[in-house]
Formats: sequence, C-alpha cells, structure tokens
Amino acid sequence: MKMILHAILIVFASASTLAQNSNADQEVLKLSKDKWQWMADKNVDKLKDLFDDKSVFVHMGGSWGKEQELNVIESGGIHYKKADVLEASVQIIGNTAIVLNRITLLAVVGGNEVTNPFIVTEVYVKANGKWKMGSLSFTKTMGPGTEQPKK
Repeated sequence: MKMILHAILIVFASASTLAQNSNADQEVLKLSKDKWQWMADKNVDKLKDLFDDKSVFVHMGGSWGKEQELNVIESGGIHYKKADVLEASVQIIGNTAIVLNRITLLAVVGGNEVTNPFIVTEVYVKANGKWKMGSLSFTKTMGPGTEQPKK
C-alpha cells in the first residue's frame, strides 16, 4: 500500500511539473511573438521594459547593447516590418528560457527593403517573477530560394 501511495505522489508531482513547464513555455512563446510585433510597431516603451539592461543583440552587421538596439529601432535604422515566424520552440532550464525561431524577416535597412531567412535565438531570464530578454541573435540561413549560384 505504501508503494502505491508513493507511486501516486510521484505521478502527481510529475504532472504538476509538466503543467508548470507547459505554462511557462506558452508564456515565453507569447512574449516572443509580442516582441516581434513591438519591434514592427517601433514600440520602444514595451521593448525597453522587456530588454534587460545588460542585454546583447547580434545582427549581420554587428553587435551591441540595449540602448543602441532601442535607438536603432526608434530611428528606423532597422525597421523590422514583419517577421513571419515559421517555427518556434522553447527550452526552459531553471530560470532561463531559450527560444529558437525560424523566420522570414521583411525589414528596411539603410532605406532598402530586404527579406532574409533567419534562425533567431532569444534568451530570456526570469527574475522577480518576470521574464527579461538577455540576448537576441540573428543567424542568416540558406533555405529554398536562397541558395548561392553554382560556379
């Protein structure tokens, strides 16, 4: 009887942990989705709250911190017009969430409209009950229609 009770407790504890992880997964994925819209809308007030003060951003043209990223978005140096998220996944490790997005990004860079396929890595850290972005990194991919010509 004792073993049966022990097994039941383990099942309930496992189910509770899975439900908590599933809720956290959905929370982070929604935050990631909202972030793309805030970037498209140039909503630096929402982004300022989301980006941690020590956050880092890696682009094709360089890397920088929170203030420069906010300035680039606000000024239109990079206008993230539309991110079509083709796939998104999240892995939560303790208080850290790693989001991988496969996207097609329509952006205006230096006055030119460009479309590029990317894998985007987002790292979020939960502190004081709130998720903050610690890193956003773009990796350009080679997909259908983006292959280099053969020589």
